[in-house]
Amino acid sequence: MSTPSLAAIATEFLCLCASGQVREAYDRHVAEDFRHHNAWFPGDREALLRGMEESARTEPNKSFEVKQTIEGGDRVAVLSHVRREQADIDIAVVHILRFSGGRIVEMWDVGQVIPKDSPNALGMF
Repeated sequence: MSTPSLAAIATEFLCLCASGQVREAYDRHVAEDFRHHNAWFPGDREALLRGMEESARTEPNKSFEVKQTIEGGDRVAVLSHVRREQADIDIAVVHILRFSGGRIVEMWDVGQVIPKDSPNALGMF
């Protein structure tokens, strides 16, 4: 059996988290010394894990769709479409994940609300 690509691991991790299977996602794919750069939580593994679990509990109907991945060296960038039904907003999100030994050791994420009346006919994706 072949080893999955880093892009496949990143995609599985993010999809599991978005579907509420946060602890499973972390157990499978995140290193113990993981750190992140999300401005809303302390930078350690457990703080973001708990924040993701809370998000899954409070917004169980959000959807997450990967639009494209870019893999280079030890990093993967994932462009996704997040739909938050309760808040009635759509967000374009980019996650950048750094890997070591096949596990996620660092993550950055940035998002932009998708305007409902954008003049750009090409859209965000």
